[in-house]
Amino acid sequence: MNNLSIDAILAATRARVSRLRERGRDLERQAAAAPAPPPFGGPAGGTVGVIAEVKRRSPSAGVIRADLDPVAHARAYEAGGAAAVSVLTEETHFGGSLGDLERVSAAIRIPALRKDFIVDELQLYEARAAGAAVVLLIVRALAPDGLRRLADAARGLGLATLVEAHDRAELDRALEVAPVAVGINNRDLGTFVTDPGVSDRLVPLVPAGVLAVAESGIAGRGDVERAAGSGADLVLVGEAVARSEDPAGMVRSLCGVPRRPR
Repeated sequence: MNNLSIDAILAATRARVSRLRERGRDLERQAAAAPAPPPFGGPAGGTVGVIAEVKRRSPSAGVIRADLDPVAHARAYEAGGAAAVSVLTEETHFGGSLGDLERVSAAIRIPALRKDFIVDELQLYEARAAGAAVVLLIVRALAPDGLRRLADAARGLGLATLVEAHDRAELDRALEVAPVAVGINNRDLGTFVTDPGVSDRLVPLVPAGVLAVAESGIAGRGDVERAAGSGADLVLVGEAVARSEDPAGMVRSLCGVPRRPR
């Protein structure tokens, strides 16, 4: 693990956003003109849904799959039974791009999630214009008023929100902004250390009317079964499916785990 911090990632994000200012009105128009995305309503059939991720690299894992074809992987995820596809669009540290999201959204029928460090409404316009159905908002990355402002703006654009928390205080803040889903991230964004016990403790605290998503450290069916045991509605899987030579088969192996009520 290198010495990269979330503060460095956020600084790079803000610098990128500052360069978007001059395109703000164009982005707003593009978002308004974009067709409605598929609805994000969670899994069906009484089983834990799989959100499979298009991911080339990460600060914690390094290079995962440098030659990853976003469209081919996303189509394979869909064929394997994924409930949604997450697309990492952060360029500097994760090797993603907004173009990946545009191409994936156009190629699949299931919802696409823009996974990035969203700090400004301009990024919501980008997401909507690129075909996203859902956006990730990270509690740790935002002040309380900023989180609420972005959650409200996302709803106004017809975007569902997945609001990510890592501890009880962050979970409380996430629930205050009425998200469609709460992501319980087992990875501490301060240290990049993963602890599956975080989901064990926090998923049961998510109200029944909000989708609970277990994130990070999901590598096999046993991990999905563990998440189901705590009451997760969905799991978000990145490295395991992105690295796989058979992404459809890998996703298929994670699907079908019965959900348990919280």
